[in-house]
Amino acid sequence: MEAIRRWVDTVDSAVAASAIGHYFRLDGSTHPKARSGARFLTEIRGGITIFFTMAYIISVNATIITQSGGTCDCDRTNDPTCDKSDEYAACLVVLNRDIITATAAMSALSSFAMGLLANLPIALAPGMGINAYFTYQVVGYHGTGPVTYRMAVTAVFIEGLIFVALSLLGMRQWLARVIPNSIKIACGAGIGLYLCFIGLTNSAGIGIINGAMATPVELGGCLPEYRDEFGACTSHKLGNPTVWIGFLLGCLLTALLMMYKIKSAMIIGILIVSIFSWPRGTNFTYFPDTVTGNTQFDFFKKVVTFHPIQTTLAVQEWNLAGAGGQFALALFTFLYVDILDVTGTLYSMVRFCGVVDPETGDFERQTVAYTTDATMISIGALFGTSPVTAFIESGAGIAQGAKTGIAAMTAGVCFFIAIFFAPIFASIPPWATGGALMLVGCMMMKAVMGINWNYPGDAIPAFATLVFMPFSYSIAYGLIAGLMSYTILNGTAWFLKLITGGRIAPADEDLKEYWTYKLPENAATPWFVRALRGEKRFWADPNKDQIMELHSVASGKGERDITRRESESP
Repeated sequence: MEAIRRWVDTVDSAVAASAIGHYFRLDGSTHPKARSGARFLTEIRGGITIFFTMAYIISVNATIITQSGGTCDCDRTNDPTCDKSDEYAACLVVLNRDIITATAAMSALSSFAMGLLANLPIALAPGMGINAYFTYQVVGYHGTGPVTYRMAVTAVFIEGLIFVALSLLGMRQWLARVIPNSIKIACGAGIGLYLCFIGLTNSAGIGIINGAMATPVELGGCLPEYRDEFGACTSHKLGNPTVWIGFLLGCLLTALLMMYKIKSAMIIGILIVSIFSWPRGTNFTYFPDTVTGNTQFDFFKKVVTFHPIQTTLAVQEWNLAGAGGQFALALFTFLYVDILDVTGTLYSMVRFCGVVDPETGDFERQTVAYTTDATMISIGALFGTSPVTAFIESGAGIAQGAKTGIAAMTAGVCFFIAIFFAPIFASIPPWATGGALMLVGCMMMKAVMGINWNYPGDAIPAFATLVFMPFSYSIAYGLIAGLMSYTILNGTAWFLKLITGGRIAPADEDLKEYWTYKLPENAATPWFVRALRGEKRFWADPNKDQIMELHSVASGKGERDITRRESESP
């Protein structure tokens, strides 16, 4: 063990003393702002941890996006959802493999870019929640929604470009501040409920609930032969073995592993359920004796291969004349959810790293970080995926000691390797990933503790946001419900107080959360404003990367300490 420790110390010291150590600010490097405790091999370990905690996104995202139907189509005259078309089913198999490749490739590229350019231990990938909105609300199940798949990825591409402009102009922070804090928190929790609901359904989860005629939903979990034409169970509820395998092994076993802080708990649960579902000849196999099942099994047996993207690469539809309001709504929702998601995740992660200003929320290379994420959104749209975002699972790597972009780059390399294991990821059944969706939803729900439940003007709009997302099956409608109720309630209270000279005011107004559209006085000034002022070094943010130095200056009265703030050269 002592020899291993010496070898680790030698490697860490050698890398820290190199140009790599200086660029990434490793502990022991020559950089004046080296990050304490940042060591090369610790960063590598943190990056591997990040990969294993978020590797589930490869199969889960592919499962969800495949439900949109992509560019597949059929004769919908007598089969509006194309569920009875063998050709459509075969196209979905190819689509699933395409999205697996696209998800792994974008996760690799975006994570590597974030680490290299922003020097943050934060990995990126197509986001959970927003992918469900993309599939089930915008495109619809098998293309039955108001916007086609081609137009949806066009909206994502345009949204990424808008996000790039907002990031470069410094408008991102202001837009995030416009949303009241309780609604921002409720938005994340509402997405968690939305994901849990999806994880419970048959199309992309364990199948424990189904749609119904007399009630919105009902208990399901029956074998396919006991379902009616609408997918509801006529009998033998909870009789499908895949329900119990997915619930007991994919959900409860994973939760048990999480209780013991097993970093790769989700991927372990997904793999265990998948391994149980791979043998043929059972009533819970993922490879039934059908044309589709045989095709999937033949691909699975390859284990290692490269599947080039065939149906989703650069399929944008630029003729938007007939897109209508639904396209604009989708674009707006993609943009705002991304702003809220990325802002919240990046801020929480950089605060975990200790490189954030707690008063302003500014952090090192923040413009580069947001611009990188925004650029990857547009590139991901060209690959056919839903918006790319920062992943909160990066916290697992930070907890392992990761402090620099080397960790994110390591995770990116791992995702690149995963591209060549597409046959494995393509053979993960939906009941294996349903448990992961429910647990991700559970983790996102803990944010509700930050909602101001003490004042109705904050609590009711937050609650509206929270419940409208899963019940309307739409993130957009949930956000709209919250903003409308907040505006009406608090706007009315403000108006009554104004016209009565303060005599009519809410009873608990002192408990109301403070809200303003203005930025803090000491917030980072956008670079273009500094350029217009004629500042020579407008690219160097004066409110970031500040260091404090003590200088002893001799004077007639003795020595005194002078605190000086310096800005770092780029």
